[in-house]
Amino acid sequence: MKKRLLLFFTMVFAAVLLISCGTENEDNDGGNAEGSDQTVENKGTIKLGVNNWADYIAVTNMWKVLLEEQGYEVELHQLEKGPVWTGLAQGDLDIAAQVWLPTMDEPYYNEYKDKVELKEIWYEDVGMGLTVPTYVDIDSLEQLNDHADSFDDRIVGIDAGASVMHLTKEAIEEYGLEYELIESSEPAMLSELEKAYENEELIVVTLWNPHWVFSDYDLKYLEDPKLVYGEGDDSYFATRVGFEDDHPEVVQWMNNWKMDDDSLGELMALGLELGDPLEAAKQWIEENRALVDEWMQ
Repeated sequence: MKKRLLLFFTMVFAAVLLISCGTENEDNDGGNAEGSDQTVENKGTIKLGVNNWADYIAVTNMWKVLLEEQGYEVELHQLEKGPVWTGLAQGDLDIAAQVWLPTMDEPYYNEYKDKVELKEIWYEDVGMGLTVPTYVDIDSLEQLNDHADSFDDRIVGIDAGASVMHLTKEAIEEYGLEYELIESSEPAMLSELEKAYENEELIVVTLWNPHWVFSDYDLKYLEDPKLVYGEGDDSYFATRVGFEDDHPEVVQWMNNWKMDDDSLGELMALGLELGDPLEAAKQWIEENRALVDEWMQ
């Protein structure tokens, strides 16, 4: 039942984000955070791009709350990964809170690196790759073709524009995998994973960490001896060119920002529990005010 509830909240998560994006300015009271006891000068509007992944949604809503506490109005723009980069490069967005390098976002970074500004690392040792339940008796991408029939000749993926999908296409070619890569979404992939897991059926999916699903299911990455998925990424944030000149204090705060498995996991888990990433961000910030205050200096 816990797993079903978590998956349900994951699917609700994205829907709530869309609602909050559309209504954020309606309940903004001049830049004051809810419950603030002082008037804060309105410092203008900041536009954050956000990809429809649970971790990305969590930290972007967190920064929405923190920046609004400081007097900014914040707009969230839900987009796939490619359009987020394009928006930064064209100056239509101000910040992308999650950039994974050197591997996962490498194609976008190579295309746009002269038109965006890469800032500091806030989370280290991101992982990604093809993932199976631990009860599956294979350990490497090189073994997949020997069991293709058992996996129905398919890899269950997420949205087509995600970097992990591009890398999986490379992996299929590099390892000669006789599999079809299914394009879907994170919630749809998780739903299929849950169904297979409960019945101890074979399934292979595209996944990454940090992700709450690793704490709820016993899963393992398949070994990638050819390093198609790299040896691990770090998560940076990026801004449009000139944003630091316009808002140096914001970049300073975000350069101070650091999270680990525990802090990010707590934020994501709270979002799943509440079914509302904005309310989760507000509660998490209040529960971790000492940590947040270290960033906002």
